[in-house]
Amino acid sequence: MAFNLHETLAAMGHEQLVICNDAVSGLRALIALHSTKLGPAIGGTRFWQYAREEEAVIDVLRLSRGMTYKNALADLPFGGGKAVIIGDQQTKEREPIFRALGRFVERLGGCFITAEDVGTSVTDMEYVRAETSHVAGLAQRSGDPSPWTARGVFRALQAAAQHRWQSPDLSGKIVALQGCGNVGYHLARELHQAGAKLTISDFHAERVQQAVREFDASAVAPEKIHEIEADVFAPCALGGGLNDQTIPLLHTQIVVGAANNQLLQDRHGDMLRDRGITYVPDYLANAGGVINGCRELLGWELTQSQQKIEEIFNTALAVLALAEAEGIAANRAADRIAERRFVDA
Repeated sequence: MAFNLHETLAAMGHEQLVICNDAVSGLRALIALHSTKLGPAIGGTRFWQYAREEEAVIDVLRLSRGMTYKNALADLPFGGGKAVIIGDQQTKEREPIFRALGRFVERLGGCFITAEDVGTSVTDMEYVRAETSHVAGLAQRSGDPSPWTARGVFRALQAAAQHRWQSPDLSGKIVALQGCGNVGYHLARELHQAGAKLTISDFHAERVQQAVREFDASAVAPEKIHEIEADVFAPCALGGGLNDQTIPLLHTQIVVGAANNQLLQDRHGDMLRDRGITYVPDYLANAGGVINGCRELLGWELTQSQQKIEEIFNTALAVLALAEAEGIAANRAADRIAERRFVDA
């Protein structure tokens, strides 16, 4: 079936999709605004080498929609948006590309506020800042969101442990961690400090070697990580990793991770429930980064954002309790709570 852009936008509830091209810098990008009902749409900028443009469109639509739900569930006064730059994220010619993106963000007049994401950095956001004030995660302000994202995921994992095992204690638990990038690394550190035993995979060998050295972790090939017998599976790589092929391979009781859009489709949450696996939806667990950004966006003090991140524990418990009471998958329970907040806004 041919891909129909307008039907897809309508089905996912998006307000706007902006196609960005700049001949001088070579920028090819997309900016998706899913919802501005609760406030300006906020979301990071991803830099990725997509095989086809259709993949980039689907990715930016799914990611921006996830940001709407993430902000609503965290009870933040923001909507959801996302930007993706199509190209080689390893390029050294970054300043012209990100300044061009900043000009497109500026033209949206404050409807969209961006920050770093996969393939981008705090330095890249400084280039964006040269063209627009609608950017967060800057070095001299709230800074790198990765440690705070990891902290929120850790608290969500503790909530899942509390729900499953009646204790948040993770000492001695085996955690299979997929992806050891910026957030995955900080999550590994939190888990190691909590006494968990780590098995780690990543396509970048140096990241795995660092985790093995620093966290006494075991290493496994990326294609084997789903098959590890573990108490917890923590997906911290790219989205869509929980699907028809991988879910039957899991030997775990809990799934909690940092990756966005972990479920390839909503029904894969039902598959996890049917297998008796406790799952905390990604957009609940990984909200720590955007909460930390409220120090810039809302003028919060550090202690205020830290307290809000710790509250992810209670929100996750509430979602898991609702899912159990209603006999539904956790992602559907989380969606229900989030939708009450932004649909009725």
